[in-house]
Amino acid sequence: MTSLDVDYDDLMKTASPVDALPLPSTHPHYILYTSGTTGLPKGVLRDTGGNAVALKYSMDTFYNARPGDVYWAASDIGWAVGHSYLVYGPLLHGCTTIMYEGKPVGTPDEGAFWRMIEEYKVKTMFTAPTAFRAIKQVDPEGNSVENYDLTSLENLFLAGEHSDPETIRWLEKTLSHLPPPIDHWWQTELGWPAVGNSVGLGRVPIRYGSCSMPVNGFKVEVFDEGCSAVAPNELGNMVLKLPLPPGSMKSLYLDEERYVEGYLSRYPGYYDTGDAAFIDEDGYISIMGRTDDTINVAGHRLSTGAMEEILLEHPKTADCAVIPVKDKLKGQLPFGFVVCSKGTEPAEYDQIRKELVAMVREKLGPVAAFKNVAVIDCGLPKTRSGKILRGMMAKIANGEPYKVSPTIEDESVVEKLAPHILDLVDNKKL
Repeated sequence: MTSLDVDYDDLMKTASPVDALPLPSTHPHYILYTSGTTGLPKGVLRDTGGNAVALKYSMDTFYNARPGDVYWAASDIGWAVGHSYLVYGPLLHGCTTIMYEGKPVGTPDEGAFWRMIEEYKVKTMFTAPTAFRAIKQVDPEGNSVENYDLTSLENLFLAGEHSDPETIRWLEKTLSHLPPPIDHWWQTELGWPAVGNSVGLGRVPIRYGSCSMPVNGFKVEVFDEGCSAVAPNELGNMVLKLPLPPGSMKSLYLDEERYVEGYLSRYPGYYDTGDAAFIDEDGYISIMGRTDDTINVAGHRLSTGAMEEILLEHPKTADCAVIPVKDKLKGQLPFGFVVCSKGTEPAEYDQIRKELVAMVREKLGPVAAFKNVAVIDCGLPKTRSGKILRGMMAKIANGEPYKVSPTIEDESVVEKLAPHILDLVDNKKL
């Protein structure tokens, strides 16, 4: 059998230039399949010209990158972040891009990211908050930073999931030479940032828990179920005014009906993001997670993301998830699962549980009915891009059939976590 492996350097010695092939700007650029954390895979179809224009524009005006800079998106190339900001965006803008196969911890240690920044003189970095939670779990005080020269790093961007204030504060303390990390929001379907702090156009003050404001080209609103705008600071469904700017998906591959039904039909004239959010009186947008993660407790609509923010404020919490569990009396109850930082002893778990319940009660009030929380040591099920599979956890808790996502990073975590979920449900407190 002949090996298909080739050495890149050897191959390039005999390579010769190939003329670019002219295409209409609307010619399909690529099809990227995504399922998020729930649902069947969807083939996101993007066009060539619009995508190139949007990515180059965002590299300048949003990420404040300049030709010649070293830009590092610590992502799998198979995700939207990898396509947009590991390959096309940096190269279109004349930046050096880094392809990194390791993880933030264990390759070989919790200093892996810092080593990469020092070695390649990274100026701008983009990754998911879960990467830093993993580092914080092993290195709570951030001491590993002291072994590296990170003076090249000027901006740190976070996206892919909700950036809790506690992780932002940890990064501010650990990377004290930097301005505050920039949390921003977009989706595979959109292809580039829709909400965030456009550093290239002038940084605005951050507000913990908020992604800041709409990016040029996007008009963001928050609606109730009746398609009416909600009041400032009121949680609702986040929508984007049509038409969407260049770079956004044009359809779902071979499934136009699903595209219209899933994104355009619920709120006529708007794109339905499927995310829950609120906008404050100054226009700052806080995105709290998927609308599926908004729960109804005895008629009160509550965000599991807000509860997770509180759990992450505990000094022993490294990672967490809150899921809705069905209840005959109140409709749904929030159940929390917390992973503690390295060095936490099992003998401390009971006290930590009591403190977590008290924290949520103090900040959200008894209306949250947050009484059920498990401290676990097996980790949480996540996709390879770092998103917690809360929907699958909720199905396990509610005794519903579930499938393990093909994008899961470590399938063994599900087998280890399921008994903790079922035990908490069987012994739930009302």
